Formats: sequence, structure tokens, C-alpha cells
Amino acid sequence: MSTFMIEVETPAARHVEVTEDTLIIDLVDGRTVSVPLAWYPRLLYATVQERNNWRLIGQGEGIHWPDVDEDISVENVLFGKPSGESRRSLKKWLEQRGVPPR
Repeated sequence: MSTFMIEVETPAARHVEVTEDTLIIDLVDGRTVSVPLAWYPRLLYATVQERNNWRLIGQGEGIHWPDVDEDISVENVLFGKPSGESRRSLKKWLEQRGVPPR
């Protein structure tokens, strides 16, 4: 019996934009993917300046926002996986920032 294997490569990000309610990722393969910003509460609560301070990590496999300590993988976005941060962790982070939850 033979086994057929398919290698799947996750496309890399080349540019990121964060609007008031959407995370938009342009991929190197020409696609653009957008997801609700509510999926990533740290970005939702971030200032415009903090949202715009991002960098690609792992050759575009992920995006890092140093001001809010957020890392998002392109793969998770493509699979429709929102942030896995617990409510407790988010609450603690918001308290440290002096931000009341929405």
C-alpha cells in the first residue's frame, strides 16, 4: 500500500492593516484576509499608534505587536481561530493598562 502525502505551506504575510474593527492581512500569494478585530481583544483595546506598530515574524508566518504583547499566526487567521487568551489573563492585562473592559 502506498501513501500519498501533500505538503501544505501556509502563505506568509507581506503587509498588515488594523482598522477600528478589522484585522487585514495581505499575503505574499496575492490574497487578502480579514477578520473581526474582536477576535483579538488586545488589539481591540489598543490605541491606533499601538495597532500600527507591528512587525512580521518568522518570515511572515506571524505578526507581532510589541506595545500590546500580541502575536498572531497567519495560519490561525486562515483557520479562523481567534485569540486563545483567557478572560482572566485579558482582565489582568486591562487592569495593568488602567482600561475598563468594554
